[in-house]
Amino acid sequence: MAEIIQRDGTWTFDGDALRLTPGRDKNVSLLRKTLGELTVPLGALAGVSFEQGKKTGRLRLRLRDGADPLLQATGGKLAEPNDPYQLTVDSDRYGVAEYIVDEVRGALLLDQVPSDPVDGYLLPGPSVPLSASAGDGTASFDGEHVRLEWNWKTEDAKSAAGTRTLALTDITAVEWHPAVGLENGCLRFTVRGAETKAPPKYDPNSVELWGFKKDPLMALVAAAVQARLPHPTAPAVADLPRQALPSAPAPEQVAEADHDALLRRLRELGELHKEGVLTDEEFTLAKQAVLKRM
Repeated sequence: MAEIIQRDGTWTFDGDALRLTPGRDKNVSLLRKTLGELTVPLGALAGVSFEQGKKTGRLRLRLRDGADPLLQATGGKLAEPNDPYQLTVDSDRYGVAEYIVDEVRGALLLDQVPSDPVDGYLLPGPSVPLSASAGDGTASFDGEHVRLEWNWKTEDAKSAAGTRTLALTDITAVEWHPAVGLENGCLRFTVRGAETKAPPKYDPNSVELWGFKKDPLMALVAAAVQARLPHPTAPAVADLPRQALPSAPAPEQVAEADHDALLRRLRELGELHKEGVLTDEEFTLAKQAVLKRM
């Protein structure tokens, strides 16, 4: 096993997967802390590199196109501090970083992992339920419905429609764009039968973002929804031969997996609330959603 521990986080490689744990340093971004620990299977990797600097270096992972719903939803627009696939390395740990790179590259070569795109997600995306408040509203997702609530900064033409609840089955696409320069960003959902080109400021299925600290958290909502939509490059179910269709897991297996995931989510929410990442109101809302699903 190879491991590197830094203030920015910890990367551990066991030969089959890389476990990426964000650090608790105050400089670690809110998005990475909220996202929590990631387990990246070897098959999802296209490469790894290490770049040395005078004082610090940087480990970088390159994932295969289409493997991660977070990268799919954000389209490469995540700023470096929010990128969970980068790790800042102090100069006295350069040797360990290079060892990690050698180990991962050796495993990729040994397992003959291809670097071409995939037609199905190899990472699960952020845990749900999930809620983020930024810009002109709050977006919440419980795995089945997206809820959009507006605040006092919302344009009257949009807030007049009231709180929006969008069923996952009605959502055909989701996109996240950060605010850049004088151009505002957004979290936008495309709803079947209600497609629009209206600016996010007026679109009742969009949250407008202005470039503040919590804006990147909307990318997690986008990724959680993206993970549950059909993969962009996957063949349509109607086009698959009957024998190629996956069999449904037993109900008791699904229930056990969901219960364990919800318990982990409760622990994560408690830690984020204790660290001050989540406000009392956000923590209560997210906790209630978890308990409701349990």
